[in-house]
Amino acid sequence: MSEIKYYTAEGLAALKAELNQLETVERPRISAAIAEARDKGDLSENAEYDSAKEAQGLLEMRIAKMQELIANARILDESKLDVSKVLIYSIVTIKNLANNKEFVYTIVPESEADFKSGKISVTSPIAKGLLGKKTGEIAEVNAPVGLLKFEILKIAR
Repeated sequence: MSEIKYYTAEGLAALKAELNQLETVERPRISAAIAEARDKGDLSENAEYDSAKEAQGLLEMRIAKMQELIANARILDESKLDVSKVLIYSIVTIKNLANNKEFVYTIVPESEADFKSGKISVTSPIAKGLLGKKTGEIAEVNAPVGLLKFEILKIAR
């Protein structure tokens, strides 16, 4: 049995949009490439045909994986999340105690992580250090650059 993963409604919609793109745009494009390569003659020495068939196999594997992800996805009811401590989907305001800079991060599953928009993966060193902590607590994070200390200023959502 596959693992159930939780997503926001936005995250699940993005997965479904990607699957739709693969099925409605990429699949026909690869099928056309196969047909074009097949029309060129001898398939035993046709590199274009071999390449297109390999691309088709990889695409079908990706589509199957996406379908499985979506089938096992559950939407998390964000209104019922506990804001007394840092959990997945928490929006956390932290202060780096070394330089007093403040950061705001949303803790999300790996599939929704986007550092540029402030969404960090629940498996990242910073998120791991923050999980379970409450406002006012100090989180010690083992990062590649060494031990970082963050004060949790605010937890939302």
